Amino acid sequence: MITLKQVTIGKGKHNILTDITCTVKQGELVGLIGPSGSGKTTMFRALAGIIKVQSGQIKIKEKLQPTLEVSKYIGYMAQNDALYGELTAEENLLYFGSLHRLKGEKLRERVEQLLIFVDLNNVRKRKITHFSGGMKRRLSLAIAFIHDPDILLLDEPTVGIDPKLKIEFWQEFQRLKKSGKTLLLSTHLMDEAEACDRLLFMRNGRLSDAGTPKKLIQHYGSVDNAFLKEAQA
Repeated sequence: MITLKQVTIGKGKHNILTDITCTVKQGELVGLIGPSGSGKTTMFRALAGIIKVQSGQIKIKEKLQPTLEVSKYIGYMAQNDALYGELTAEENLLYFGSLHRLKGEKLRERVEQLLIFVDLNNVRKRKITHFSGGMKRRLSLAIAFIHDPDILLLDEPTVGIDPKLKIEFWQEFQRLKKSGKTLLLSTHLMDEAEACDRLLFMRNGRLSDAGTPKKLIQHYGSVDNAFLKEAQA
C-alpha cells in the first residue's frame, strides 16, 4: 500500500531524510515515533506529495508519488492546521469536500457525519478565527476524513484533544483499520504507540528501529524505554 525505497530528502548539503526504506501494508495502523526534528513531518509531507524526494522513490498503491492521481487515495492531517479562518467549520468541510469532487446530498451527509464525530456540530457556523487550538485540530482531522480515503497520514492527530474525545478518535482509527484502511500516524504518547500494529522509530532523519509494540517491549522493557534509548543513541 505504502512503499518507500531508499528515500533521501535534502536541503542544501543537509539531509533531512536519509535512505528511508519501509512498507506499510493495507489494513495496518503504524506509528511513527521519534524526537522532535527527527524527520517525521518531512516524511509525511513527502508521502502526501507536497515535497519531492531527492533520490529513491515513494509508491502509493503501486503508483509513484507525487502524482495527482494518488491524491484521491490519501487523507493528510498536517501538524499545522491548514484552515480558512474567515470560513466557518461547515464551510471549510464543504470546500475541501468539493476539492475531492464530492457534491450535493452526498457531500452534505458526509459533513454532517464528521461534524458530529469531531464534536463540532454545535459550532458549525462559527468562523475558524474564533476556534481554539484543539477545535482546529478536530476540524483538521475531519477534513482528512472528508473523502473517505484508503490511506490516512496523521501527523500528531490527538495533540490538544481532550481525553474523552481522544478515546473516541482511537476507536475510530481501529474501526477504520479493521475495514481495510491504512493508517500511518505520529505520536509522542506511549499509550497511543502501544495501540499500533507496528512502530517505526526515527532519529536524525533515519529509521533506527522497527517492530511490533510487543517485540519492542520484550527488547527494551517498555515502549517508553525504547523511545528514550533511541532518542539518546
